[in-house]
Amino acid sequence: MRHVSRRAFNALLAAAPLTLSGRARAAEPIKIGFSMALTGPVGVAGKQCLLALEIWRDDINAKGGLLGRPVQLVYYDDQSNPGNVPPIYTKLTEVDHVELLIGPYATNMVAPAIPVLMQKNLMTLGLFANAANSAFHYDRYFSMLPTGPQPKRSFSDGLFELAKAENPQPKTVALIAADAEFAQNAAEGARESAKEFGFKIIYDQSYPPSTTDFMSVMRAVQAANADIVYVASYPPDTVGIVSAANEIKLTPKLFGGALIGLLSTPIKMKLGPLANGIVYSESFPNAPTYRFTGTDEVMAKYHARATAAGADPLGFAYVPLTYAAGQILADAVTATNSLDQGKLADYIRTHSFDTVAGNGIAFGKDGEWKESRMTFTQLVHIDGNDVSQFNDPKKTVLVWPPKFKSGPMLYPYAAAKQS
Repeated sequence: MRHVSRRAFNALLAAAPLTLSGRARAAEPIKIGFSMALTGPVGVAGKQCLLALEIWRDDINAKGGLLGRPVQLVYYDDQSNPGNVPPIYTKLTEVDHVELLIGPYATNMVAPAIPVLMQKNLMTLGLFANAANSAFHYDRYFSMLPTGPQPKRSFSDGLFELAKAENPQPKTVALIAADAEFAQNAAEGARESAKEFGFKIIYDQSYPPSTTDFMSVMRAVQAANADIVYVASYPPDTVGIVSAANEIKLTPKLFGGALIGLLSTPIKMKLGPLANGIVYSESFPNAPTYRFTGTDEVMAKYHARATAAGADPLGFAYVPLTYAAGQILADAVTATNSLDQGKLADYIRTHSFDTVAGNGIAFGKDGEWKESRMTFTQLVHIDGNDVSQFNDPKKTVLVWPPKFKSGPMLYPYAAAKQS
């Protein structure tokens, strides 16, 4: 030390804490923020999404994290309340200082988040939102829902294509939908789809989201005497609608649509045989014909943790696509070697991705998938309320699209209901 000048020694001393501080910052986690519906009407799905992201976080951290830093999830329960979402995303960015975003979950929560992101030029991968960006056209939003370039119609095209193939063809449609963002988007798409496939809508009504007694709603549907009954409903509504339809012995030729409750195993278990014959849209079906690289491994991890997490025991509808959102984000960060929101958005917009939810996923206008990969499933031969009923490929039959179908659709609904 006696050979080092005082000026040089002071310079070294001053530099030391800066070097240590830089190393400490490099070891700090990358915070990924989101709001999640963990309680409230869609909490049954939000819990699956959270567990899927936790599994992805653990997997990516086991590989060394992102950019040499571990990943940390920072999230808040939005209670399935759209009004809670903007302040949560403001807090995530201004107080928690998260560096990346995912979510929120569900159309009703994603839609109010987008204006906040636009104000701050932030990027996100929204989870299971139907056409949430159709009014904003924000170029840093991407949708993790395989609805394709016509997102509103994707919840009905398959159903009406199936109906069109029947002989004799059904001719008329009754349409009911909750008066809320997702259901109204799906209903709008169903009107367009029905018209294109040559069906006549003879009944078209909405009901308040607060509705709990659906007897009068379904009696009105029954009075219309339509060949096809198309429903766009949330989880609690699904139970009420299907139960009321069974009580009044509703027997159209085809019954189904976007009954979101049927994506949740506890709701299917509650309905049991009452759900027989219904044909409903799914973003990721539990069918042996619909599997991709890594799907089974991720689902095995989910099943091992679902009970302790209080999550859906099967989880296929939401878990692969949520995990895939993490994969796409990680791929973009790694490829750009950056956390810059603009660079990440540009990369995701111009590349395709192979994930546990499918290969070649690519995004187009408004951040929607360039290719629709929505499917339709029919429940048949359900004879109990245990979980095994809904993990049996002979009872949850993928009926559309043809390239993935695991079996034929039973028709008409009255016969399928008695299967």
